[in-house]
Amino acid sequence: MKTTPSCCFFLFTVSILICSCKTVPVTGRKQLNLVPDFMIKELSFTQYDSVVKASPTLSQFDARAQMVTKVGVRIQQAAETYLQQNNMGKELKTFKWAFNTINENIINAWCMPGGKVVVYTGLLPVTQNETALAVVMGHEIAHAIARHGNERMSQSLAVALGGMVLEEALKEKKNETQLLFLGLYLIGTKLAYELPNSRLQESEADKLGLIFMSMAGYNPDEAIPFWQRMAAVNTGGRLPEFLSTHPSDETRIKKLSALIPGIKTQYFKPL
Repeated sequence: MKTTPSCCFFLFTVSILICSCKTVPVTGRKQLNLVPDFMIKELSFTQYDSVVKASPTLSQFDARAQMVTKVGVRIQQAAETYLQQNNMGKELKTFKWAFNTINENIINAWCMPGGKVVVYTGLLPVTQNETALAVVMGHEIAHAIARHGNERMSQSLAVALGGMVLEEALKEKKNETQLLFLGLYLIGTKLAYELPNSRLQESEADKLGLIFMSMAGYNPDEAIPFWQRMAAVNTGGRLPEFLSTHPSDETRIKKLSALIPGIKTQYFKPL
């Protein structure tokens, strides 16, 4: 049987995707990692430094910045302990932890691949206390440890590769047919692949974050009132869950409520 160029390209693409599957630390879930970790971290460290330098970052003498650093270090140590206990300590060897607080009225926090964390002061009126801040920082640090940044970038690359395969296969078709099929492909991958995977990553980070904060000595029960406060803040213009990258507030709270008792019993040790 004659092998066409489009068939060869398809087989080459599939082989790349298969060989690039990795296992998420802690959960054991298979994920796609097409981008080398060293490249991801190098980019994230450079971007982090740029953001911090260009932003009104609080001095470490500020009480709010001190609280962010305190919580961050405790979550970091808990995550390192957990991974070491599960023979995954090497996953964090290339991490370069940093915790900064940016004085802007933004309700957000994030952790870049490699352990670079930012918390915005606009989040603190919603967290209200150190334990609720641990809910957020545990969640964000879990994203980095689970390599979700790499996975999301790899998913985008996989969609692009899939589009190239489809475009190659449609070369002999009429222009109208090509546009129709490519348009349906983009919509389909968004709904069936990218968005569900993003929601899966969010739920995964919720679970890992609860484990890390519990091991750090923070009561995971605080996750429920915190997310209820976040739900009260996020009242306007929310997309239906199936079109959102995050689970709905109701779904998240329901899942957390089911997870907390077991995690609290197994991991929570008040300091």
